[in-house]
Amino acid sequence: MTGIPSRNTEPTNGSAARRSDASRSAILAAARERFATDGYERATIRAIAKDAHIDPSMVMRYFGNKDGLFAAAVALDLRMPDVSHLPHTEVGRALVAHFLTVWETNEELTAVLRVGITNKAGAERLQGIFREQVVPVAQRVCPDPEQVQTRAGLCAAQLMGLALTRYVLRLPPVVALAPEEILAWLGPTLQRYLTAPSP
Repeated sequence: MTGIPSRNTEPTNGSAARRSDASRSAILAAARERFATDGYERATIRAIAKDAHIDPSMVMRYFGNKDGLFAAAVALDLRMPDVSHLPHTEVGRALVAHFLTVWETNEELTAVLRVGITNKAGAERLQGIFREQVVPVAQRVCPDPEQVQTRAGLCAAQLMGLALTRYVLRLPPVVALAPEEILAWLGPTLQRYLTAPSP
């Protein structure tokens, strides 16, 4: 009988993998909620594990420490649109439309924003998202390569300001704006930041 694999080997391994994936997903979901609610400094591995109904040692096993967990929980892809096929005059509007589509349906971004404005680790994560995902879009349309960072930063300031007031602070006049109104107001502003002559 030696050398003959057990019939139960594959199902058992598959079940273990599914349990592992489910555990990781539960931890990440609990972490995002806890970081958003308590902020990075006050959120603890123990509290996150309790929320996920998992032993704290499992959190450490999967993610190492709180920094590793935070990095995994907020590793977000904004799925920035490919603007290479658009006329340069339409990029600002396209970015605002994409922003609204993503933020209106993704609560993780709101959680990351809350964390980002309360602690250094969160701010660094947002800076990374800006650097890796927003700047390349500006590079495609900016008329002066030396101004790419500045113009991308102005776009981010406009969009993050909207996110803060609409999704975190929930200022009534901003919450009340329909997406079409936001698009009409902010599209030209982002377009000016991206392509207008330097003042």
